[in-house]
Amino acid sequence: MKRLTATLFIILLYITAGATAATEAADTLLLDEVMVSAVKSVAPSGAGAVTSLDQATIASQAVTTPRDATVLTPGVFIPDYGSRMTSTIYSRGIGARIDQPVLGLVIDNVPILCKENYDMDLPDMKRVDVLRGPQSMLYGRNTMGGVINISTLSPRTDPGTRVMLQGASHSSFKVSVSHNRAINAAWAIGATAFYTTTAGEFRNEYNGKLTDWERHGGGRLKVQWQGENGWSLTNVLSMSVSRQGGYPYAWTATGKIAHNDTCFYRRTNLIDGLTVRKHTAWGTLMSITSYQMIDDNMTLDQDFTPEPYFTLTQARTEHAVTQEFIVRSNPAASGWQWIAGAFGFYRRLRMSAPVNFGDTGIARLIEQHRNEAAPSYPIAWQERAMLLGSDFVMPTGGVAGYGQATYTTGGWTFAAGLRLDYEHSRLNYHSETHTGYDIMHDGEVYSHEAIDIDDTGRLRRHHLQLLPSFNVSHRWLSGNMVWLAVSRGFKAGGFNTQMFSDVLQQRLMGMMGIGARYDVDRIVGYKPEHAWNYEVGTTIKPLSNDDLIIAANAYWIDCTNRQLTVFPDGTTTGRVMTNAGRTRSVGVEATVQWHATATTDVNVAYGYCDARFVRYNDGTRDYRHRIVPYSPRHTLHADATQRINLQCAWAKCVELNVGVYGVGPIEWNEANTVSQPFYALMDTRVTLAASKWSVQLWAKNLTGTRYNTFYFVSIGHEFLQRGRGRALGATLRINL
Repeated sequence: MKRLTATLFIILLYITAGATAATEAADTLLLDEVMVSAVKSVAPSGAGAVTSLDQATIASQAVTTPRDATVLTPGVFIPDYGSRMTSTIYSRGIGARIDQPVLGLVIDNVPILCKENYDMDLPDMKRVDVLRGPQSMLYGRNTMGGVINISTLSPRTDPGTRVMLQGASHSSFKVSVSHNRAINAAWAIGATAFYTTTAGEFRNEYNGKLTDWERHGGGRLKVQWQGENGWSLTNVLSMSVSRQGGYPYAWTATGKIAHNDTCFYRRTNLIDGLTVRKHTAWGTLMSITSYQMIDDNMTLDQDFTPEPYFTLTQARTEHAVTQEFIVRSNPAASGWQWIAGAFGFYRRLRMSAPVNFGDTGIARLIEQHRNEAAPSYPIAWQERAMLLGSDFVMPTGGVAGYGQATYTTGGWTFAAGLRLDYEHSRLNYHSETHTGYDIMHDGEVYSHEAIDIDDTGRLRRHHLQLLPSFNVSHRWLSGNMVWLAVSRGFKAGGFNTQMFSDVLQQRLMGMMGIGARYDVDRIVGYKPEHAWNYEVGTTIKPLSNDDLIIAANAYWIDCTNRQLTVFPDGTTTGRVMTNAGRTRSVGVEATVQWHATATTDVNVAYGYCDARFVRYNDGTRDYRHRIVPYSPRHTLHADATQRINLQCAWAKCVELNVGVYGVGPIEWNEANTVSQPFYALMDTRVTLAASKWSVQLWAKNLTGTRYNTFYFVSIGHEFLQRGRGRALGATLRINL
């Protein structure tokens, strides 16, 4: 299948390279030479590793979520880990399976604080900029790997009605409707509604039902006001509701997805962002205020087997507010430019995370270990079900101030910035279990033992960060450029709330004379992660026009206190975030935009990353020089588009597109003994377009390549999540 995918792609490149039809080309993928449109971009040189998608590219590449945009970005990988909750991100060898993200998400100037809100449908995207490398100086926490900056359609500049209907394999259906209009000279309003549903692809062989079904819907309301004397206002209110199954994990011992308990994820979120601008003769003042709420529930058969081991419920409600003030100078072709800002946030999370042990879990994880240690006095649990309860309240807040100055003279641009960031977090926890067991001797009950654990406590963490950045670039001729950047980034620390059930379990077993009691403060809290990024890059236009643009960059990242998801010692059911000493990432990224003919375009985005442990010993093994797990070595996206003009009144062209997306190899553990080899997926699209409508027939993973997206271990059992197979569909778009 890999050879077939590569062969078909090479054949298409050969065909399209010879095309000679002369017509005006549509906009395609915008690569690194494009200056980011974000409000925090001040360098006129546009120096830096950036992938930008305009509105035409978003439509032609069927980009509807932030994850879709990263497929076109070298060095960034967002795998499918089972549900919309698990939006794990890897960038340049950095990232972790749980907790804090490594890539920030900003939508209409609002930073999304909770990564569980990252996986959302945005059918009204107008532009996407993916900034790679540390962006912490301007954007703060959790942007060490970069930022996804998304702008949605403006009611004032993008009027009209847009409708999208899509049907696909596995009984999948999508619909979205948006309408934008100016009410008068001052006010404009836009509204978007969407809904998606799918029956699912993977079947639970225990009960015969599909596991990954989903129903997801929501809407956005955008209001803009343009006043006098340079004042303007934009408010965006969005809400979505998700209900899905998910977690199609196959036990490697059987190769089957088969679990006895229910798995599902439910999410309701609401985000409101208000941006107020004041334009003056010397610059712009801006205030960005947001309120963010998420209410979700993840319930899953945590052992993922047909046996009644245990189930986990993680139900939470989080409220958050952010406030940012920005002042910046007006753009200038030369001389000084500057930006300064202050940012503050507060978020309060309330979560309940009980673990319910069933008969098999009690028998094999508790009774068996206790009875092997003391066979003369075996125990028998009084009830064949047990609840380990955990409740948390986690308030987190922070403030920051930052500034950056840019000086341009001739073809040279110099930029330097500094951010001071302070963050304080607290964890109030309550863990309890009330159960009991009998001690047996010679077949008789020797004694009755009651277990009543009711623990409360409070943990605190605070961090002060100093985050500098420096950038120098030189531009010559028409857009050719070289640049050098040095910056420091950080990813926030936090608390391992999922470990409390294991802490409680180990304490319970310790009361029976077996197991080791965890140090709660040590195992639950983890430190921030820091990295220095050293990077050089260039943008070259070999031709006299912009028909061929080549951008490339190379980087070295030195990361300390690397956050790593591991399984702790003992008979445990969960996972823990730890700080794994030090890692380094070395890599190169390249993008090519080739307008081969008036009707032919070829785009390539490739990233290579070698991320290894410099210092990490977990107490039993030294992993120095081993490859950091879960982050791919190679990322590749390549596609070619051929347009055929039609000489008829009802349609203007047919567009043919074929693309290849490749990832891997991916190491699944620190020892590098289990891995996913490199795999490539082939996508194709055929679009018939008119002035106000288009119909697109498409196929994903056309060759049916088999691959895995996730691997993990639970109570000694290994599990894999298979990647999605072939999918066929059709999309109708109407623009009025």
